Amino acid sequence: MIHSGIYYKPGSYKAKNCVDGRRELVQFAKEHKIAHDICGKVIVATHESELAHMHKVYNNGIANGVEDIELIDSKQIKEIEPFVEGIAGIRIGCTGIIDFPGVTRKLGELLEQQFPGSKVFLSTEAKDFVRKADSTDIVTNRGVFNAKYLVTCAGLHSDRIAKKEGAKSDAAIVGFRGDYYDLTEKGLSKVKHLIYPVPNPKYPFLGVHFTRMVHGGVECGPNAVFVFKREGYSKTAFSLGDTAEALSFGGTWKFFGKNLKFGWDEYRGAFSKAFFLKRLRTLIPTLEEDDIVASRCGVRAMALSPEGNMIDDFKIEYHGNAIHVLNAPSPAATACLAIGKAIEEMATERFSLTH
Repeated sequence: MIHSGIYYKPGSYKAKNCVDGRRELVQFAKEHKIAHDICGKVIVATHESELAHMHKVYNNGIANGVEDIELIDSKQIKEIEPFVEGIAGIRIGCTGIIDFPGVTRKLGELLEQQFPGSKVFLSTEAKDFVRKADSTDIVTNRGVFNAKYLVTCAGLHSDRIAKKEGAKSDAAIVGFRGDYYDLTEKGLSKVKHLIYPVPNPKYPFLGVHFTRMVHGGVECGPNAVFVFKREGYSKTAFSLGDTAEALSFGGTWKFFGKNLKFGWDEYRGAFSKAFFLKRLRTLIPTLEEDDIVASRCGVRAMALSPEGNMIDDFKIEYHGNAIHVLNAPSPAATACLAIGKAIEEMATERFSLTH
């Protein structure tokens, strides 16, 4: 997804970096011929109880400077998405989709081309950090690297990497798996753009939605299910150590306590195609069982506070000669170039560097 920036609290890092980053990312894709499509999106309200929050989302978009957005009625929804049933909605013309693996490959190529001696190492685990007088040894499965300054951004392992380096943070990463279905050939005709529900403000996720893919097809989802393994990319994945670590953090239990009904519904969706389909039918009532087929899944790194609250904004902290990106949830992919620029500015100031 290329997110517009409509959801995020005005003034937050997410809001600024998403809007700026989206424009930079689209320009980057054009310049380097990376597959993308600014196909547009609709956020659909299906019940009157959703209208107040829908208008709040729209007002956030206006405050954040999101272009090409408008409130639409049920007739206009039908003109955009004939199979969707809604009472009101928001049309967002600047939202799109992109080949993000293609973005990362190109960034790696440019880094090695523009900075002689630089190299991207894949499948390289940072096992330990050894502080020296004015540098740090990074001990990996492919040898030891020495660095005067560090920037870490380790996703599902961001809290662990920061702790290994010696930083202290009160946040902890808890993983949530998101399961997806794909539309079958039969179901593809029912979705033309990107279709999202109005998010429930009580819960920390956007709800199941329909996303066109840049190389063809449409995926539906995701749900959000607590994982018993950090990289638990299957419904039965389990790690005793990962589970014990997650459940020994008080914030995990407090989060569960605040979101019991949400959590139960998410688990039902993970193991019941019928229940997952029922949720999708909120937006497209004519969707049938043979319109969807089980597909991939992903794991979201969610940073929780000790109070059990989801840390909703980007969280970046300093420690000695290191900068740690502890929380970079969606829309981090959309905002990647803007976040990179912000970290460059932080490093330049913090470490008294020159451009």
